[in-house]
Amino acid sequence: MSPAHTGAPVIPGASTASFPAPETTTPEGREPGRPGYRRMTLALFAAGLATFALLYSTQALLPAISDGFGVTAGQASWTVSAATGALALFVLPLSALSERFGRTRMMTWSMAVAVGVGLLVPFAPNLEWLVALRAVQGAAIAGIPASAMAYLAEEVKPKALVGAIGLFVAGNSIGGMSGRMVTGWAAQLGGWRVGLLAVGLMSLACAAAFLVLLPRARFFRPASLNPRAVGRTVAGHLRDPLLLRLYGIGALFMTVFGAVYTVIGYRLVDEPFSLGQGVIGSIFLIYLVGTVSSAAAGQLVARAGRRGALYLAVTTTALGLLLSLSDSLAAVLTGLVLITAGFFAGHAVASAAVSRTAKSGRAQASALYQSAYYLGSSAGGTLGALAYHSAGWAATVGIALLAVLGVVSITLYGSHAARAERRMPTPAVAAR
Repeated sequence: MSPAHTGAPVIPGASTASFPAPETTTPEGREPGRPGYRRMTLALFAAGLATFALLYSTQALLPAISDGFGVTAGQASWTVSAATGALALFVLPLSALSERFGRTRMMTWSMAVAVGVGLLVPFAPNLEWLVALRAVQGAAIAGIPASAMAYLAEEVKPKALVGAIGLFVAGNSIGGMSGRMVTGWAAQLGGWRVGLLAVGLMSLACAAAFLVLLPRARFFRPASLNPRAVGRTVAGHLRDPLLLRLYGIGALFMTVFGAVYTVIGYRLVDEPFSLGQGVIGSIFLIYLVGTVSSAAAGQLVARAGRRGALYLAVTTTALGLLLSLSDSLAAVLTGLVLITAGFFAGHAVASAAVSRTAKSGRAQASALYQSAYYLGSSAGGTLGALAYHSAGWAATVGIALLAVLGVVSITLYGSHAARAERRMPTPAVAAR
């Protein structure tokens, strides 16, 4: 999953200096009904579908990978954590490179490498090779979301931008969900290698559609790389207390989500559930709940405020975690629905707040949020799997509840800091 789920346009890695007001830079930008708009949106839908199907392709197959290589849940979980961790590390530098070499070129090369590696992954001879290939794949995927958002901001008229980004986000969501489902059912028919090959071939078809459909960029202007300027901007964001709290909230929410969805396959394949690999893959249809809850986050913030929305999100997530401890399949599925709804709502609130909080360098601020978010995914997947291997599902839930407690602590601290700031006299009052 990515920050684009928030419903707000986020342009990670793009220099704010490179994006004057769209009204003045893209007077002839594309819009519905104009030449090239449909081709552009379909191309980026295909890109989003392919990349997020690849990113989480091993998640639904972890029990089968464990059996195939004779490894523990914690070891197998690195096939997910390596990809998301590499994405987190490379999203900022690759988005900066797209400023110099172009959005379409970055997306094309990133897609080519990610899909090419995806076709090699099913033939990995051992776990070490599989993890290494997945890390390369995650690093390649990092170049696509940032470049795609920047490409849309440059090429689309402002009034059509939200709709264009919405289709790209839909590709992300559907790709993340369908990738898990395709691998699950294909693996049930022919094993986990067949499952990964099926996703690789699906992504190859999407990549071909992307290359055929994507119109050339008309408004991109290369910018010189200035590592010092980027470094100063990033350092400024990392010194901002509110941004740091938001990054922490995003990372902790994703720790919960990564732990639950990395390990849930092991829980459901074991007694008392004993579900097949295809059915487990279909469990990821619950992601659709997240699409609804993230879209409703804006209304929730309007009614309850940002902190109120976060408290509601963590409460919903915690209730879902507790429900998932039951041995009733209906209760576990209900718990997953609540966890998913709470996670996506909290993630939407935090990521949107990043864009509002950063007064300059909003693109780098959003890229840092993505880095924290995917590092949280890597940590959650690995820690959750280690906990499950050591003490079962209850231990995984314990790890997730600790992350929820972390979100509550950060939010409470933020509330206290805001009250203290309001009580401080303004400089004019203090001077009297």
